[in-house]
Amino acid sequence: MRFDEKKPLDVLLNDLFDRYSEGVPAVKQITAALVNKGVVNSQQDIVNDHVAFRTLGLPHLGIASLGKIFLHYGYTQRDHYHFEKKKLDAYWFSPPEPVYPRIFISELRVEELSAEARQIIQKYTTAIHSDPVDALDLDNGAEVAAFFHQPLWQRPTKADYQQLLAENEYAAWVIYNRYYLNHYTISVHALKDGYNTIEDFNTFAEGLGIRLNTEGGKIKTSPDGLLSQSSTVAEMKEALFAGGETLSIAGSYVEFAERRPLPQFSHIPAAQLTTAQRREGFETGNADKIFESTYTNQTKQ
Repeated sequence: MRFDEKKPLDVLLNDLFDRYSEGVPAVKQITAALVNKGVVNSQQDIVNDHVAFRTLGLPHLGIASLGKIFLHYGYTQRDHYHFEKKKLDAYWFSPPEPVYPRIFISELRVEELSAEARQIIQKYTTAIHSDPVDALDLDNGAEVAAFFHQPLWQRPTKADYQQLLAENEYAAWVIYNRYYLNHYTISVHALKDGYNTIEDFNTFAEGLGIRLNTEGGKIKTSPDGLLSQSSTVAEMKEALFAGGETLSIAGSYVEFAERRPLPQFSHIPAAQLTTAQRREGFETGNADKIFESTYTNQTKQ
């Protein structure tokens, strides 16, 4: 959905989504089909469950840095998630008002990478001696929006990208894409019957020729059964590297989420349920598999 642009947060979220949707054709393809089928009237009618960002866990960067932006706008930092095999940590941030999406920020535990991978990352980030967010006027939404699309370090070489990709695909994604929006999430439970379950929505998306992430199954569901998530496979894009070399790499993707009512509210009709009456937060097991929407085990199929 779009916001009225009266607040810095509105300006930021509108800009992030506009640029993201230009680079991820599945966004407009899904919206156009939903409009065509009379499910929604426009993008404005689609509820955005959350948006996600990837970062490097280094001084002056990472969750501590990027999170300052959303804390300034009234978000609240919530649960911590740990992904041992992927060498990641994450937090989610609850919005100041239900109209805004949740924020999910992850970071790479760089110190756990090989010496070679750490050296590559250090080559690009060593010049960052202060938190770049501290230099922003956070009350200027346009300035903050521009920050998400400005290079924090030099464009990597193709060889460095490929070496990181071989060891840790998350590291490779961040070294090229930086803070670019990783994905936005359609709240399928907010749609009308026939589209408001994760199973029905997946059938709809696949009917459009959209390929879904199959890691851990197309549907990833929390142990309590109240949060189910699916995602598209990341769009591939022709990336320009230092020295003019190019390579097709994973960009961003679209996620779908169904938040079911908490047991004590299961008797309430779906149209009357509030956000607070549905399952909140995230699930490590689900997110672990969703990350792989940009991984070669999905994009190369």
